[in-house]
Amino acid sequence: MSQPRSLQELELIIEYTFQDQALLRCALTHSSAIPTGINDHKIHKSDTLQWHHNNERLEFLGDRVLGLAISDLLIERFPIAPEGELARRFNNLVRKEACAVVAQEMKLGQFLIMGEGERESGGQEKPAILADACEAVLGALFLDGGFDAAKHFIRRLWAPKVNTSDIIPTDPKSALQEWAQSQKLALPKYIETKRDGPDHAPLFTTEVQIDGLQSAQGVGNSKRAAEQAAAKTMLQRECIWTTSEKS
Repeated sequence: MSQPRSLQELELIIEYTFQDQALLRCALTHSSAIPTGINDHKIHKSDTLQWHHNNERLEFLGDRVLGLAISDLLIERFPIAPEGELARRFNNLVRKEACAVVAQEMKLGQFLIMGEGERESGGQEKPAILADACEAVLGALFLDGGFDAAKHFIRRLWAPKVNTSDIIPTDPKSALQEWAQSQKLALPKYIETKRDGPDHAPLFTTEVQIDGLQSAQGVGNSKRAAEQAAAKTMLQRECIWTTSEKS
């Protein structure tokens, strides 16, 4: 079984040297790596800051840091764009799928620390795990170097995704919501109807409902992916999207 690459190698990719490498290690640690019964662990950042062994708290923080940095970037790049356009661009850039792509580009999976079972099942290549780790790294960057350090990293890796597309992207959930509003229908509601598979590789089934329309279902390896799949099914069934569109 291959071992994770060194933190120093990742720092070269990030183009930032951590003062507190324990933060970066925490950002890379998946929950499967934590022995049962160990809940949290203090890492040396301050006497009062308490962090869990795994990267979930850093992921929570990094998601907010990413949102602020992307908002700042979009306001700068599109000075006359209306709010609706900015919102669609924002949603496309901060969604989990975008974070997973960035993680793949920087080969983040090679640095992840996870349990043997998760690694053997290909956890280091799962988009959901990669996206969470990417956000956790942003959280670690923010804590160690402040917003400027995180913003520099985000602008370097996300800016090309802004520059190379002249089309305002719309994901299925956003498209379905906009269509429902345009038709003066109630907003879509998403209900998880089924969950299969082991904890390390769950499969979700979600139903989307709009009053007055037949519901539609979607399946995905995360709740968000299942919701997107359900929305796409309804869009195609109602002939709002063609079968080949947004594949």
